[in-house]
Amino acid sequence: MSPDDPPLLFRVPTPGISRPELRAFTGRLESRVARGRSFCCLITTDRELRRLNRDFRKKDYGTDVLSFPAAKPNGFLGEVAISWPRAKRQAVEYGHGVEQEIELLMLHGVLHLLGMDHETDRGRMARAERKWREALGLPRGPIERVYS
Repeated sequence: MSPDDPPLLFRVPTPGISRPELRAFTGRLESRVARGRSFCCLITTDRELRRLNRDFRKKDYGTDVLSFPAAKPNGFLGEVAISWPRAKRQAVEYGHGVEQEIELLMLHGVLHLLGMDHETDRGRMARAERKWREALGLPRGPIERVYS
């Protein structure tokens, strides 16, 4: 990993994915979706996602992805955390590879870092997710899976 690579942190083994390709995807998200603003992504356990959800959102249950916008963006959008075990299960459930699922969840998280909220924005985030998912060659995304 070079110092110019986008921060992508792994707290768990991730068999079946190419870390260099996932880092390259993270760079594409930074340059295209985030328009040059950086973010950090953590790939971790179900247990840690549940703890983060409980500690920061006061919701005591697991989830697949969480976003933590930076207090003062100044070129850094914030952090995304993804549950590796949940991504593996969802990849099987939706019939695509785990690397694609991580990419979908990362895109979803970055859109939240950009200030979008699919629960309150009357479809704005859903439209953005669909647009970027298609542009990046990804399968059906998290919002479409829940709301369609």
